[in-house]
Amino acid sequence: MKILALDVAILPPAEVRQRAVQLSAALGNDPAHNFTLDDEHLPHITLSQEFVRVEELDAVFERIHEALRGQAPLTLHVTGGAKGGHSLWMAIEQTPELTELHERVMEALRGLDRPGGGPGAFFEGDARVGDVVWVTGYRLKSSFGAFTPHITLGHGDEPPAIEPMTFTATTVAACHLGRSCSCRRVLRNWELA
Repeated sequence: MKILALDVAILPPAEVRQRAVQLSAALGNDPAHNFTLDDEHLPHITLSQEFVRVEELDAVFERIHEALRGQAPLTLHVTGGAKGGHSLWMAIEQTPELTELHERVMEALRGLDRPGGGPGAFFEGDARVGDVVWVTGYRLKSSFGAFTPHITLGHGDEPPAIEPMTFTATTVAACHLGRSCSCRRVLRNWELA
């Protein structure tokens, strides 16, 4: 059975997306990670990551749809630059509304995450061992109480200076993950009304 690495994510509006791409480009391309945001590596705020079976994608999309039913657009705040390990990001304030959406999506997909994902589950089969480990452990290590909303910009030693900004998030997408857990291909998207 074919397995796919999936990210359910908020896709920010154009002005935030453009700022994230600019900040990412200014970091320089780290050859060890080969990660820079652009039109093919989409800025995003992850709500859930897991390995799913390709033949169960319709069920996955239906559960996401149900989890988003009645969800109003979210007012989100970029609070500045931050880092975890060597990853640098735009920190997003963890509001009760954002946390609740994250938890609702995680619960909706419970039972549809599948073991056995490997590099072949990622876009064009391009993934590092660390990418596989990250997605495999997302539910246990990076969700619920460990949820840290952010937009990954790239890798480095010091987070960039980022001016705070507020924006309205209206788009949630199911994306095929690529190398460095980047959103490479939108499989389905939903507009929050």
